[in-house]
Parts: sequence; C-alpha cells; structure tokens
Amino acid sequence: MKIIKPIKITKKNFAKFGELINTKKGNPININNGYAKRFHDLININTDKKKGKTIVSIFKAKKRKFPMRVDMMEKHPLGSQAFVPMEDSSFLVFVAPKGEKPNIEKIKSFIVPKQNGVNYKPGIWHFPLISTKNMNFLVIDRKGVGNNLVIHKFNKEKILLKK
Repeated sequence: MKIIKPIKITKKNFAKFGELINTKKGNPININNGYAKRFHDLININTDKKKGKTIVSIFKAKKRKFPMRVDMMEKHPLGSQAFVPMEDSSFLVFVAPKGEKPNIEKIKSFIVPKQNGVNYKPGIWHFPLISTKNMNFLVIDRKGVGNNLVIHKFNKEKILLKK
C-alpha cells in the first residue's frame, strides 16, 4: 500500500503541476476610487487547444473524510483547470506528472492554505476536488470539442491519502 501525506504547497514545489493562485505576486492596482485593489494577471488560463472556450463554474464540494482511498485520477489534456475556494479555507490537491497514466512513484499531495487556489497545467494527473469542508469553489476550465477528460482507475494499486 502506498500512503501519501500532503505537504505545504509553495510556488516552487507546485510549479511542474501548475500555478499557485494568491495575491503575493507583484503590486496591486488601485481601482474603484481606492475601494478595491486589483491583483492582475495571476495565472495563465490555457483553454484554446482545438478552439476551446474558457468557462467559469461553481462546484459545490462536500467535505472529504480521511484517511481517503485514492482509486482513480483524471487529467484534462486540452486545457488548464483552476480551483479557487469561495470561503476562507484550506483544501488539498493530489497530483502526478503528465504521462500516459499516473506514475504512483511521483504522486504528490499538497495542502493549499487559506486565501489560495491552484491552476493545473493541461495534462496533469489529479484526483478530483478534495475539500476539507462543505463549500463552493470557483472553477475556471475549458469547454469545447475534443476529449478533455481522461480517467485512470487504480485496479491493483492501493493508495491512501492521510491528512
């Protein structure tokens, strides 16, 4: 059995899987007569393969229980996928590098702290949303022609995610 424990996410240790979304990048732009600050151009949304269209959705996530058995992973080869919690809460991500199937020796799990989100690069293997509480997530991803969802089921491998 392979046991994975999440580690704290950083811009550097998550870079091969995608981008960390937070307000630590650059100087914000004052807008709305000083009543708001705009943190501009935080991530690269990549959805244009095969004339894809960028869409914004809300996922209503249920709290996961740990330890959690990981029986599958998915990837989106035609576009990036961003997850931003709509509450001040952390969440977990479970990822593996690009490839024909997930390499279980290279699987990583990260704790995404409060006031942060992630943007997976196209083709990165990941487990679906792992929420630490019942809450909504703003999701930015691709809509369009082509197969943008590939699922790999772990039939023999036993993988457990411990919090």
